[in-house]
Amino acid sequence: MISANDFKNGVVIKYNNQLFQIIWFQHVKMQQRAPIIRTKMVSLKNGQTLEQPFRSGDMFEDVFLERHELQYLYADGELLHFMNTEDYQDVVINKATITEQFQYMKENMNVTGLYGDNELLTIELPASVILEIKETEPGVRGDTAKSGNKPATLETGATIKVPLFINPGDSVKVDTRTGAYIERA
Repeated sequence: MISANDFKNGVVIKYNNQLFQIIWFQHVKMQQRAPIIRTKMVSLKNGQTLEQPFRSGDMFEDVFLERHELQYLYADGELLHFMNTEDYQDVVINKATITEQFQYMKENMNVTGLYGDNELLTIELPASVILEIKETEPGVRGDTAKSGNKPATLETGATIKVPLFINPGDSVKVDTRTGAYIERA
């Protein structure tokens, strides 16, 4: 059993007979009231997000998930194909369950698969990935890192904010948890 006080980002709990992964949480202490924990969770079954407050003493069933190394192969419509790097089996998951992670994935990338009851529930990306800028306004001489940001489209189709000196064709390091630019690679 896990208490709501022990929540951390990435913890998987069973709530209303469904598996949810905690994306974000915040402890809120109110004067003359019991503290609450505000959470944002994503369902591992269908990918829907849920914002739910809990009392600090609420208890939940902690879920044990197996982790296996997977390699992303290709997308086939709404299905994504992965290869288990341990036994080379083809693993298929619906794109709707990992929409957030999919925008930072490129072919032949290694990810971690989270399994529950021998079924792939979701994937975890590395903390940061290096992606190429496909489209953005060209940088102008004199632009510095502190003067502002501009939108840029990555090779995977995701749009992020980058400094003004970044040009199309540059490779950048992106934080997969927040979608923020880290540095030029």
